[in-house]
Amino acid sequence: MAPSDPSPALDADSIQAAAAVAAFAIVSLAGIRSSDTGKHILRVQHYVQCLVQRLKEHPRLAAVFTESYCRTLLQSVPLYDIGTIGIPDRILLKPGPLTPAEYDIIKSHPTLARDAIERAELTLGCTAPLLQTVKELVYSHHEKWDGSGYPQGLSEKMIPLSARLMAIADVYDALISERVYRAGLPHDQAVGLIFQGRASHFDPDLVDVFVEIQDEFRTIALRFADTESDMQRKIVYMANAIAEDVHL
Repeated sequence: MAPSDPSPALDADSIQAAAAVAAFAIVSLAGIRSSDTGKHILRVQHYVQCLVQRLKEHPRLAAVFTESYCRTLLQSVPLYDIGTIGIPDRILLKPGPLTPAEYDIIKSHPTLARDAIERAELTLGCTAPLLQTVKELVYSHHEKWDGSGYPQGLSEKMIPLSARLMAIADVYDALISERVYRAGLPHDQAVGLIFQGRASHFDPDLVDVFVEIQDEFRTIALRFADTESDMQRKIVYMANAIAEDVHL
């Protein structure tokens, strides 16, 4: 008699959950190399979820936010910045201003991520709606409403909706978060700066919704706030990375 298979068959939900855990683990490893802590991904994922919940009721946008689209979007968010894996520590972790050449390298991270996903799709011969949304997020989250962003200089609704949502979540968290080399801004000041970017950096409809639910953003930021130990681990990693680069 052949030995029984010790592994139970997995249903679609179990496979999806396992994929989500694996993706989050990959993102957490990638995050070690950036100036963010691991809680950054939790915060931005919840920010986007808050925006989505309110936009389901928006008269001009509600039809877009189907159950399938919302699920795919929220599963994709943790992967939005994986392109930074391809940026050298000496640039990614540099505490001072970047040179123009270094900034050009930083700006390559959306393309690095998009190209990596497309190569994987081609090599493995498969694609999926989730991957399309991931590609939108990784490639377009630095585009701006007025066309002054990168890498393509897209403007207004040429920018995928997923990336327009991600831009607000990402910038808000960048503004309020402590960094090893600077303090975060107060919530009210961060909200004011995002409002100043209405119709220049950000989709004006999305900014209006953000302002309406800003207290929910504040609650999320406090719930998943970085701890002293989070920051200490980041300080140690950055110090070691910079020391290694100097030694080389």
